[in-house]
Amino acid sequence: MSKKRKQYSASFKSKVALAALKGDQTTSEIAARFQIHPAMVSTWKRELLENAPDLFEGKKKAGKQSDEPSTDELYREIGRLTVERDFLSRKLDQ
Repeated sequence: MSKKRKQYSASFKSKVALAALKGDQTTSEIAARFQIHPAMVSTWKRELLENAPDLFEGKKKAGKQSDEPSTDELYREIGRLTVERDFLSRKLDQ
């Protein structure tokens, strides 16, 4: 009889974290308003503060990722090179 944990959306978490960041209400009041545990409010607020600088670097990070080949492309290249190596080794033995 395990109880399934409730999953919260990113938009809900950000709404709670922003409410906590405003400082108009205490953590307990915010938790009661959104019907969650006060520890979650503190955690989401801390995560928002830690990750806030990354929000404004989105364009720079996206450019870096597009320069690197994807994992699928790399696996395809490994497969192609393996076939070539095996083919050449068989031809060398003949």
